[in-house]
Amino acid sequence: MKKFFLLLAASAMLIGCTNKPASTSTTTTENTNSGGKSKVMLYSSLKEKQLEALKEGFEAAHPEYSLDYYAAGTSKVATKIATEKQSGQIATDLVWIGDPSNYVTFKEQGILEAYESPEAANIDEKFKDPEHFYTGARLVVMGLTTNTNTVPENEVPKTWKDLLKDEFKGQIVMTDPGESGTTFYLVASLMNNPEYGVEFFEKLKEHGAELESGTTSTHTKVAAGAYKVAIGVDYVTQSLADQGSTIRFTYPEKDLIAVSSPIALLKDSPNPEGGKALYDYILSKEGQEILAKNDTMPIRGDVKKEGTLSLDEIIARAMVADDKAIAEQSAEILEKFDKIFK
Repeated sequence: MKKFFLLLAASAMLIGCTNKPASTSTTTTENTNSGGKSKVMLYSSLKEKQLEALKEGFEAAHPEYSLDYYAAGTSKVATKIATEKQSGQIATDLVWIGDPSNYVTFKEQGILEAYESPEAANIDEKFKDPEHFYTGARLVVMGLTTNTNTVPENEVPKTWKDLLKDEFKGQIVMTDPGESGTTFYLVASLMNNPEYGVEFFEKLKEHGAELESGTTSTHTKVAAGAYKVAIGVDYVTQSLADQGSTIRFTYPEKDLIAVSSPIALLKDSPNPEGGKALYDYILSKEGQEILAKNDTMPIRGDVKKEGTLSLDEIIARAMVADDKAIAEQSAEILEKFDKIFK
């Protein structure tokens, strides 16, 4: 947790002056590859499988471009961008991480380029920056992940407060919000809601909740039976279930946390036109359908992912969070969480 906080602090200082190991097909800043195509660079916290599918679709739709990416957790991506900004050489055209409150900070720091994509007209206004600096590009839905062997259907938790039932004492795990942007967004949203607040997390800790450093690890521990339940992520749970894991995802009946995971162009990027083409493609129906086929909840209402709630249902159940307040309070929120769990 403290490491994450220091990384964020370092990022802010660097920009102000001017979980798994990261993976990338290349990080060179040259704008063309050996085939003469114009290179587009993406920094993202999406999974390798999702990025590879997106790369294949984008390059087929735009043969004039080749797509490369750097895949890492939110904190690593933010730190990398900050370091490049300090050096005066931004190497990516587009950023795509999980927590929308990060984009509030990026915008205030002046590192984003405004762009009104024609495809953004298909995205609900609540998922877009009114000044067009970023647009939600997928929904990461946070809910309740349970082991199908140890938690019978009639005991599946239906709300966040159900985690405090006796049958889950000492059987709860969640990802450290210092490692995961989406989990941080959940923690911040619940802490800022008077129905939950800091007290909810104090009760979780008293009830024996444990932390894992990575999102995948959190879910695999539940699948292995080490815990009965996790504060989980829809697409990670579904991906493991599709591979045969004894795991299920449940949408909370109320106060569901839907993270809009925006995309944004970087100011002074190496290939701004290529960045716009990628931005448009991600938001397009074709791009969203590719994401839906790869364990990702689309953010367009005209693209439906099988086995999930509709976009309208998710919006109806979702807690309304104040992204600007979360951005301003991020250090304080992490400190409060750290005092409880560390």
